[in-house]
This record gives sequence, structure tokens and C-alpha cells, in this order.
Amino acid sequence: MPDGAGEIRLSLEGLNCAQCSATIEKKVAALPGVTSAAIDLVGGRMRVSLSGKEHPEELLSSIRTVVSSVEPGVMVSEERSANAPSSLPKGDMIRLAAGAMLWLAALFLPLGETARLLLYVTAYLTAGIEVIRTVAGNLRRGTLFDEFFLMTAATGGAFAIGEFSEAVAVMLFYETGELVQSLAVERSRRSILSLLDIRPDRATILEDGEWKAVRAEDVTAGSTLLVKPGERVPLDGKVLGGTSSLDTSSLTGESVPRDVSEGSEVLAGSVNLGGTLTVTVLRPFGETTLSKGLRLIEEARERKAPTERFITSFARWYTPAVVVLAALLALVPPLAGLGGFRDWGYRALVFLVVSCPCALVISVPLALFGGMGAASRRGILLKGGNVLETLARTKAVLFDKTGTLTRGVFRVTEVHPSSFMTARELIETAAAAERGSNHPVARAIAAAAGGGQGPALPVEEFPGLGVRLVRDGQEILAGNAALLEQHGVSVGGDPGTKPGAVVHVARDGRYAGFLVVEDTLRKEAREAVDRLRKLGVSTVGMLSGDRPENAGKIAGELGLDLWEGGLLPAGKLDAFRRIRENAGGTTLFVGDGMNDAPLLAAADAGFAMGGLGADAAIEAADGVLLRDDPLGAAEAIEIARRTRAIVWQNIAFALGVKGLVLVMGAFGVATMWEAVFADVGVALLATLNAARILRTGEA
Repeated sequence: MPDGAGEIRLSLEGLNCAQCSATIEKKVAALPGVTSAAIDLVGGRMRVSLSGKEHPEELLSSIRTVVSSVEPGVMVSEERSANAPSSLPKGDMIRLAAGAMLWLAALFLPLGETARLLLYVTAYLTAGIEVIRTVAGNLRRGTLFDEFFLMTAATGGAFAIGEFSEAVAVMLFYETGELVQSLAVERSRRSILSLLDIRPDRATILEDGEWKAVRAEDVTAGSTLLVKPGERVPLDGKVLGGTSSLDTSSLTGESVPRDVSEGSEVLAGSVNLGGTLTVTVLRPFGETTLSKGLRLIEEARERKAPTERFITSFARWYTPAVVVLAALLALVPPLAGLGGFRDWGYRALVFLVVSCPCALVISVPLALFGGMGAASRRGILLKGGNVLETLARTKAVLFDKTGTLTRGVFRVTEVHPSSFMTARELIETAAAAERGSNHPVARAIAAAAGGGQGPALPVEEFPGLGVRLVRDGQEILAGNAALLEQHGVSVGGDPGTKPGAVVHVARDGRYAGFLVVEDTLRKEAREAVDRLRKLGVSTVGMLSGDRPENAGKIAGELGLDLWEGGLLPAGKLDAFRRIRENAGGTTLFVGDGMNDAPLLAAADAGFAMGGLGADAAIEAADGVLLRDDPLGAAEAIEIARRTRAIVWQNIAFALGVKGLVLVMGAFGVATMWEAVFADVGVALLATLNAARILRTGEA
């Protein structure tokens, strides 16, 4: 049962009530030896943090007692797989069918009054036994004022005033509605959890010269994998042999397959669409990009958004208030001589029936979960519903440059040879020296010369200056002006102020010319800026540690509202805070490097690039863009606003319908039948609407 030091994870099968889950969290957290409890309603799980002194089995028994006291029928066990099949509540279906048959018999068979009443009572107890049992348990514990109490009070009152048939019908339809709503919630839950069904459990590895199938979690870094066509890549790795195309849509939302060959990195969860691949494992099971992403999704479902916390708190006060108002409605008008107690008592019962807060409380977290699921389908992992609410209010978006708006991949953009050398000769001369270096600029120059221009030769590297190569008795220098001057070579020409890196080249003591190497702009960056503006984001800017001329060139190409370059990490943070104050609203920062971690933590919302991003940046961020695509920031804001709209649609719809029926009931226009249909209908429609964003993938 223990999931690690000081923590256990449990499965809560059959828990669909958000208000009940909040009560369970509070009561479990108060148990001896427990420091906190967090329920993931969608996953049907609870994470309990421990002080380390309790006995797990004794604690599990105490937790079961708490859960049973709040929500009878919920099964508490060791955490089950997210993909374990959920069974239909056959017992409840049989019980309700039997109750309905008894009610119809009492309604239509020619019976005496005593026999008819006995059938009604039997039908009522058959249909509502679980509700009554829960209320009885709550009374023993001194707990009142939940939806079960409202329904029991309403139907019991109907029996008291002689409305036997209506009392049974209301209980039947309420319980049936609860069952249908539970099935709808479960369907939404399965849709969201299906996002997690992408991590392979098995892997085929090379062991003692033979291919063997083992558990993926047992494979260590450095092992050799075999990935056949149609199989998922079980762990992050690098291709040793074979060529293929990989479907990465479940990870990044990208529909176009990615071609891979020897040397290409592959991510766990990708599907092999082509030939057989052999792969060397780079990271063990628990440290893969996919595993980290799934942990983010799992932890995110336990984090409550402000709206969700408010609605749960509102429901705690709402139910007692409804009971008091119903009592006043039943007593004050008759005492004031405005009618009989039976008439006003019936109106009060209508008031109670329609007042259940279930629709409100369950629809909000479901909508937020749906939003996170829709984001996940697009390769955007969010760390909680609170992030969605923050993103929906975004007024300014600031980007890092290198690795975020640019690819972090350099290319040669200008070639300026001296008079005694052609452009091609200059590139090949520089590449001869640079092939021996792993610096990104050196790799760009080597790539510009072509991969087949000779092997890498040993070079002498001068940190911060460049490299020196002696080949066939000739000295070749490639680096900045200071390197050449140190070796007695005067730099000719005037490169001026160039964006990117200027690499000067000398051969045999003569100046050969210079190359300009620049970072490449991501093709999605321009679209990202345009979409942010269409969303009404007032400020789109960039903060970079790169040279101001490099940052300015990129900012000009993208048409950014503001930019700053040459910033150290502390300067970046100061600039961010200043811009956020001027923006006058929520500010999102998107970055990738270690030096971006402070900004990601300080921002109202921070996104890290998931593929290139440093671990520190990913940990500090509120979300991760698995596609390494700045366009994900705009998509996340779109999804957040769509989710917010659905949340408020549900709140307005539920309160509007209930308010209308409450008024109609108070004036004697609505009946208990209409009240229960309104209550069940609102709950079901709100649940289906909440799941719509995930089901359709709309933004």
C-alpha cells in the first residue's frame, strides 16, 4: 500500500460527489498520523500524506470508516490502475427497478387503502433505502444539511401530508437521476483518464544476446530496446539502428508523423508506424518525459481552482439556508392567515426537492478537468485547474528568446571571404577547424560545409575565443577577433554590428574572412504572436539574455510590443516585474532554460518548453509545452477561456433553473414532480456540458 515515504494512495470507487469529497478530505486530514489528504475526483483516488508514525493497515481501516460515514457505498482500496474497467452498479439498478414496479402496482392495481399504503411504503423504502441509511448515519454523528437530508425531508413531508404516490415518485426519480448522473460522470472520467493510457507496461530488451520481454519499469538506462512496427516506444532513448516514422500525437498533439533514423531521440509513448527500431535507453521508466507529464496531470487533478473551492464552500452554506427558508415558507404564511398549513407545507417540500446543490458542485471540477484534458491532447500539460483560471485572465505574454521563440539551432546566414578566397573555400576552411568542437556555433559551420567533408581533427580550444587547428602544416584559426589578434593576425574588413555570432577565420597567418551564424526563428512564433493579439492580449514581448542586436532583430521580425536584451537572470526578473505592473493584469511567461526558472516561478502563470526545457524550468512552471512550440501559449489561453465559459454557463444554468422552480414552488405553480425533474435534468445537463470541451476538443 505505501506509495513512498510518508504517503499512501488509495482508490475511491463510486465517489462522484464533489461536496462529499471535500468533507472526506477534511475528516481524513484530521486523523492521527495524517498531515494532509487530497482527492482526485476524476481519477477516483486519494493521496494521503503521513507523519510517518502510523500503521498503514490501521490507518486504512480509519479512512474506510470516514469515507463510509460521509458517502456509504464507496469502496476504499489500494490504488487501482487508471485503466481498470468500472462495472455498472447492477445492485442499484435492480433496487430501483423493483421500487418502480412496486410503485406502479400501488398506483394502478385495484387495492384497498391499507394495502395500497403498504405498497407505497415498501416502494419508498426499496428505492430510497440508501438515502435514508445515509441520513440516519449523519444524524447519529450530528451531521445534517446535505442533499440526502433535503430529499428525505421532502419525501417524508409528502408522506405526512398524504401525497404517497408523489413521495415515492420523487425518491425514485431522484435516485434514478443520481444513477444516470454517476454514469455520466464516470463516462467523462474515463474519457479524461484515457489520456493516460499511453505508457507501455512491457518492453523488449537485449539480454545475454537474446530479446526478452520484461516490465518497462525494470529496464535501466543503457539497455537496448527492440521496437517493432505498431508498438509504442516504452522509454525515452536514442535510435541505434533502423529508420521509421513515429506518431507522437498522444504526446504533443502533432498530427504529422516524425521521421527518425540512427541518432534520433525518441520519446516514450510514441507509436512506431514504420520499420523495426533498436533503441538505447536514455532514462529509466520513472524519469521519462511521458512519466513526468503524467505525474503533472495526476497532481493537477488534486489542486482545486478558486471557483471550485468557492462553489464547494457555497454548497455548505446553501443547503442549511434552503432548509431554513423552506421552514419559514411552511410556517409564516399560514400563521399570517394567507392559507392552510398543508398547502404551504407542500410548497416548502417543492422548495426542498429542487434545492440539491449536486449539479453545481460536480459540474465545476468536471469542466476544469475537461479543460486540462483538452490541453493535454494538444501537448500542453497544466499543473491544476487554478492554472486554467489564471490563463483565462491573461493580459500580457512574455517570451524568452533562445529555445523558445527561436529553435536554439544555429545556421550560417552570411559569408564574407577575403579577396584570395571564395565563399565556399572560406566555409570549408572554417569547418575543418570547427568539426573538432561541440559548440553550437561550431556545429552550425560544420553543417554548412556538409557532413562528408572529412573527419573531425583534434583542435586546440580557447574558451570564449575559438579554436586552432594545424592541418598538413597549415594553421587555421576560427573564432572572434581577439583570438586572431593573439596569434598576430590583423582582422580585415568591417563586420559592423551583426545579429548573431561573427566567426573570423585565418589561414597560415592571413585573414580569410568572416561568417555570421544566427539562431533560427521558429516557424510557429509569428502565428503565436498573431493569435495572442486576436485573443485580446494587450502586450506581447520578449526578455532575453542574448546580445541586444540579436534580440532586436527577432523582435522586429515578430512585431513584438516590447523587448529587452542582454539581461542577466536578476535583470530578467526585474524587467518582468516592471512590465507586469504596467500591463495591469495577469502575465504569462514562456521560457526553457535554467535561468528562466525564477521568472517561471514568479509569473502569474509560467510555461516551460517540455522537450528542450531544463528540469529546473519544468519544475518551476505551471505548465509544460511538450511540442516546444510557442503557439501552445495561445492555444492554452483559448482552452482556458472556453473552459471558463462552460463553468459559468453551468453555474448560471443551474442557479437560473433552480431559482425559477423555487419561485414557482413558492407561488404554488410547480409540483414536486416538476421540481425533481428540474433537479435531475439540471445535474445531468451540467455534467454533459462540462465534458463537452474534452469530448469535442474545442477551444
